[in-house]
Amino acid sequence: MDQSLREACGIVGVYNVPNAAEAIYLGLHALQHRGQESAGIVVCNGHTMHSRKGMGLLSRVFGPQDLAHLRGHTGVGHVRYSTTGASKPQNTQPLVLDYSAGLVAVAHNGNLINARALRRECEARGSIFQTSTDSEVIVHLMAQPDHADRPDSLAHCLRRHVRGAYALLVQRTDRIVAARDPQGFRPLSLGRLEGGYMVASETCAFDQAGAEFLREVEPGELVTVDETGLHSERFVPEREVRPAMCIFEFIYFARPDSVLLGESVHTVRKRLGVQLAREHPADADVVVAVPDSGNSAAIGYAQESGLPYDRGLIRNHYVGRTFLNPVPGERSRQARLKHNVVQDVVRGKRVVLVDDSLIRGTTLQSLVQFVRAAGATQVHLRISCPPNRYACYYGIDFPTREELIAAHRSREEIEALLSLDSLRYLSLEGLQAAAPGAGGFCTACFGGDYPVPPADLMEDKHRLEAHGAVTEETVAGT
Repeated sequence: MDQSLREACGIVGVYNVPNAAEAIYLGLHALQHRGQESAGIVVCNGHTMHSRKGMGLLSRVFGPQDLAHLRGHTGVGHVRYSTTGASKPQNTQPLVLDYSAGLVAVAHNGNLINARALRRECEARGSIFQTSTDSEVIVHLMAQPDHADRPDSLAHCLRRHVRGAYALLVQRTDRIVAARDPQGFRPLSLGRLEGGYMVASETCAFDQAGAEFLREVEPGELVTVDETGLHSERFVPEREVRPAMCIFEFIYFARPDSVLLGESVHTVRKRLGVQLAREHPADADVVVAVPDSGNSAAIGYAQESGLPYDRGLIRNHYVGRTFLNPVPGERSRQARLKHNVVQDVVRGKRVVLVDDSLIRGTTLQSLVQFVRAAGATQVHLRISCPPNRYACYYGIDFPTREELIAAHRSREEIEALLSLDSLRYLSLEGLQAAAPGAGGFCTACFGGDYPVPPADLMEDKHRLEAHGAVTEETVAGT
């Protein structure tokens, strides 16, 4: 996997679960792949909210003593990679704020495409922002005088103002609310746990915490869990729901052991590999995955092609997902530490390398060099998605076309740049045929057809980072 690809966060919420902090921690542990910059948990006992947040991995932020001090039966948690708002402590989520309607904690996965315009409107009405993340905009909209007294303030704000990608958890002292944008760009699922409920970005979080998967939160749906049970409503008319889940959830982001749209992610990725082998066979001796993101597709490619599959590249799991590191120089250094070649597997062989995507090409350029230096006679690269040629505005941080290796280069030019004997991509038609259901995916990064046209320029997004903030370790109230 090219280290440039970065995604934005995992969220977990629980209601009426004894020792909520531990359940949230276990869920976030399963979602650590979605964000390694910072982590936070907020719990509530029905009257008081307690929060702990910090920079770094979940295990660095929370120890056993920290979880013991977070006492409550309801809570939300978050692991973050920044795509809007800088990587600094004040942007760590869940955000906790107190306004006229009481305490509220917010955890958000996605990207609001009109965040800058909404922020300007709120500031013009007197709002004072504590962070530079787009997620805070939602709370300030809810706190506006014409919204704050409405029982459906969140639904009203989402319906009237907010555009873009959001899987959202909002905690109050007496309930948790989960919402998903009308396109369903980012995944969000609902489960049962110990007589209560759990909501999480992926079903692997339920497995870790011992919860039972019930169903996905639907695009355009708002689910409220309180003492009377679970309640569902549509905050937009059904005719305005246009499902467009990010196809990269299946290609790369989601864990292989998660279930999306009723199918195992691992199974879907194997189908991508099968289709890739049908479209682009190679005269070669061995199939090698770029671990770990290329593993499932490589298995499918080998099964369909009849070529042997072997572990020619070993990943050092003590080096994190390099695409999640916000510092470019550090990403490059980590990429050099991340992989090693099993020489006996590739020496004297014609090698098919299978990876999920090719973004900037920096990591793969190094890997091809490593494989050739280990004695491979040929290196053929097969990518289980089409060329990425367009920016993403919905939560994947490749914001400009200039960053993308395929945006301004032909396939032959990329082959020469990466020292490949051949490079082939899965077609868009093949990708869609292998994906679950009858379509309804966002593929804008391949063809530039955006389901929700971006309202803010990306440079406006980065201007958010100029805002300073002050945060507290613990927020309490009644």
